[in-house]
Amino acid sequence: MKLMEEYADKVIASGAYEPLDRIYVLNKIRGFVGDEDVEAQDGQSLVSQLVELAVKRGKIEDGQTAREILNDQLYDLMTPRPSVVNHEFWEKYQQSPDAATNWFYNLCTSNDYVKVAAIKKNVVFDKPTKYGNLEITINLSKPEKDPKAIAAAAHDTKKKYPQCALCMENEGYKGRLGQAARSNHRIIRMMIGGQKWGFQYSPYAYFNEHCIFLDSKHEPMKINRQTLINLVEIEKQLPAYFVGSNADLPIVGGSMLAHEHYQGGRHSFPMMKAAIKKPLEFKEYPDVTAGIVNWPMSDIRLISANTAQLIDLGTHIIKVWDHYSDESLDIKAFDGDTRHHTVTPIMHRDGEQFVLDLVLRDNNTSDQYPLGIFHPHEKLWHIKKENIGLIEVMGRAILPARLKSELAEVKKFWLGLDNKIADSHLPWAKEVQSKMTITKDNVDEVMEQELANIFANVLENAGVFKDDEAGQAGWSRFIEKL
Repeated sequence: MKLMEEYADKVIASGAYEPLDRIYVLNKIRGFVGDEDVEAQDGQSLVSQLVELAVKRGKIEDGQTAREILNDQLYDLMTPRPSVVNHEFWEKYQQSPDAATNWFYNLCTSNDYVKVAAIKKNVVFDKPTKYGNLEITINLSKPEKDPKAIAAAAHDTKKKYPQCALCMENEGYKGRLGQAARSNHRIIRMMIGGQKWGFQYSPYAYFNEHCIFLDSKHEPMKINRQTLINLVEIEKQLPAYFVGSNADLPIVGGSMLAHEHYQGGRHSFPMMKAAIKKPLEFKEYPDVTAGIVNWPMSDIRLISANTAQLIDLGTHIIKVWDHYSDESLDIKAFDGDTRHHTVTPIMHRDGEQFVLDLVLRDNNTSDQYPLGIFHPHEKLWHIKKENIGLIEVMGRAILPARLKSELAEVKKFWLGLDNKIADSHLPWAKEVQSKMTITKDNVDEVMEQELANIFANVLENAGVFKDDEAGQAGWSRFIEKL
């Protein structure tokens, strides 16, 4: 069958257009790739064939950004207008929240906004540690930045539109060098905490139905009482999803501190499965079950069906931690007016119960730890040097793509084969080798287990109260202050 005709049929079958619109749709496609149709090829998606045809005919330049823009413009033909998407979502929501999210997620995967094929390239496994199974991912899905975009950004002093990757103005934006193509992007509008927010899926998801809740205004992230109110409201609207916020300070926060947003999705993380190791009692909040979680980072869990008490106690903990110092453990709340303390708050539902985890964060640095006292220490940088954000706090490592090739060389080193092992991995590789016999039958298992062990160490480094005598005494002093 002819390529453009087959894609026009697919567009109409998607429901975005009706059969009467076929000539119109074909002319839209011709406008992108040229008038003359060609035979469709098996084994390659129709859109990728159309993009190649546009490159071949000189309709677009042969570059990463131009290809991404045209890819998303073609998929936009399969995507209903934002008003239609929102109407359909909230109509299905009347059946159930799951009916609405299932429909919206299916739309975002079928129209290639969620990059399913790219996400499948990620390395994903889990392995046991003393904190339960930890999840390891090597992120191979996100494309490297376009070199032309990097060069353009170096000389770009203009005010940007959209202001950031999370602004609502991205919906339907064509894209350009340094600004992602978003023609096929759709955002569900919802009210959270009396304000207009958006709900969308993440294009390069780190877990199942990875979604983002974003403030309609471009304002910096902040963690306070309103954060907890917002998390509760999201959980009431979408009870099958967890929701959490990155911390609102550099080093311990995520990569997008300039725009208030939360992340969520349909995934049960290792931290959620961790048990309470020390129950706590707060007599002024009788409806809240509380405790310190058996977790490498410092996590207080609050559980209650009484969301008012949950929010009040959570706010109390945040406020006390904001001003709490324990110099004996290098925990310091302020340098002058500079704040160093915040929390990573995470919430999920267990039936009628709301479960709130408050992970205590401190972003102080020192001469010994210039990237952060409570940050992966230098010995672990060969595997993980980046900040520990929300997803990793919960026990899912996001490791850099460089490790796929680097760790293949480590395995060759262990097996005594010719290798190009990086100097940064050598001390660790020798240490592992000295502990056990490594063969071609167990080398993959050894590597996976060692990565899980390192990730457990990374999280321990990020914990403010360590799992030792001094750390436990520190916990007791903090709880006393609460």
